[in-house]
Amino acid sequence: MTRAEPAGEAAQPFRVSFVCTGNICRSPMAEVVLRALAERAGLASRIAIESAATGDWHVGEPADQRTVDALARAGYDGTHHRARQFDAGDFPDLDLVVAFDRGQARILRNWAAGPVEEHKVRLLLEFEPSLSTLQDVPDPYYSDDAMFDRVLEMIERSTTALFRQLAPALRQGNR
Repeated sequence: MTRAEPAGEAAQPFRVSFVCTGNICRSPMAEVVLRALAERAGLASRIAIESAATGDWHVGEPADQRTVDALARAGYDGTHHRARQFDAGDFPDLDLVVAFDRGQARILRNWAAGPVEEHKVRLLLEFEPSLSTLQDVPDPYYSDDAMFDRVLEMIERSTTALFRQLAPALRQGNR
């Protein structure tokens, strides 16, 4: 996932896009969590973080209120989010595209222009060995507040594991 920048050039930030179905529950959670981790580590300028949806149902809407509430209970601010749909034309500019379930990963790989872009698509739970056998982060949309909290916990654990993998390269200025 990391690569060195050519000598003499300023390192570009590592670009991550979290993609779920509607961009109002799981992907905004991961975006907020990863941004907070990067800020706490003093690496916010080294990583560009965004989130998007495979579908267009919620474009322009804020995060689901239950998402905002779960984030707030965990000490995060999710109030600034606005949903958008993933644009396959962004693949070349992204270093990592993180899906939350196998259906989203399949859609994203189908949108990829070739093997290089397909390889950028990963499942979030792959990054946390204790959760990786589950493969999919459940969609809490049709559930209750407690499920949003459980999903956020899974996302925090996996996103923290992802950040632990990225942080050494970010500190060194490599992408």
